Amino acid sequence: MFRFGHPEYLYLLVIIPVLAFLQLYFQMQRKKKLQKFGNTELLSHLMPDVSFIRPAVKFYLLLLAIAAIIVTLASPQFGTKLETVKRKGIELIIALDVSNSMNATDVEPSRLDRAKLAIERLTGKLINDRIGLIVFAGEAYVQLPITTDYASARLFLSSINTDVVPTQGTAIGSAIRLASNSFSQQEDINRAIVVITDGENHENDAIEAAEAAQEEGIQVYTVGMGSPDGAPIPVGPNNRSNFMKDREGNVIITKMNTNLLREIAQAGNGEYIAANNIRRGINDLIDELGELEKGEIESKVYSDYDDQFQYLIALALLILIIEYIILERKNKLLKKIDLFTTEETPKED
Repeated sequence: MFRFGHPEYLYLLVIIPVLAFLQLYFQMQRKKKLQKFGNTELLSHLMPDVSFIRPAVKFYLLLLAIAAIIVTLASPQFGTKLETVKRKGIELIIALDVSNSMNATDVEPSRLDRAKLAIERLTGKLINDRIGLIVFAGEAYVQLPITTDYASARLFLSSINTDVVPTQGTAIGSAIRLASNSFSQQEDINRAIVVITDGENHENDAIEAAEAAQEEGIQVYTVGMGSPDGAPIPVGPNNRSNFMKDREGNVIITKMNTNLLREIAQAGNGEYIAANNIRRGINDLIDELGELEKGEIESKVYSDYDDQFQYLIALALLILIIEYIILERKNKLLKKIDLFTTEETPKED
């Protein structure tokens, strides 16, 4: 496992391209000034010991050494010891609705974007809990297996849209059943499923699935996205002018099914939470999850890290020695050796 002990120093690397650009700019300006005095080839004969390449080479070697020193300051480290850490927490799987109706904008910026923001806030408040992510529309898929890596959860979340599931619909029951089968095999730990959807269920097995989960000791919570008044469904995300229509040409209005979401939560021994106000809704959900008894969770973490700065220091020192050895003027002992040009052999008449 690799990490930086002080990653804030890496921001200093921004000076490397800036200095390189300035060097290139001043080099071009110098060349223009020399061209005002006459032909550059003629001037090179008048100044045989002057090199135009060596100063640039020395400068870029110096930049490379500075970059190595900056990375050294960031304290690169490798984890050398993997150990098992026991913590108190629960297992939580979030089932996110990605059907086309989640593109509706009755909550800003859209139901799906609001749901993703809610999940991001939720993962930011979890401590020591395992989390998994399922997406569903007409079918349900595991997007992220159960893990303690919240950063990975947020990374997967950023790529989710309504195109990740090819079959459209809203199979809430399938999502709950898949979530129930996706928990770890560890015993003596509380489990919960959070279904985030607008509740427009196209199947009739959601309540039965929640009851089955509750019988296995899994609590099912529902988070409603949308409004009872509803809104049209844009054709594709970020579309505010073209909407889905039925066979008669009428614009389809999608409405949040609050009653169904309450029934699912009641069947799953959980709670229904309206997330139109994200901050309040997520805080309510955290309070509900906090009432679950925490079980002992085992996870593998790197506990010991060894600094690896010595290699970069050695590299920077070597580069500085090479930069010091290279003279800005041509070496008189080697000036007769030209590795880059060859004399043309005169042609016979």
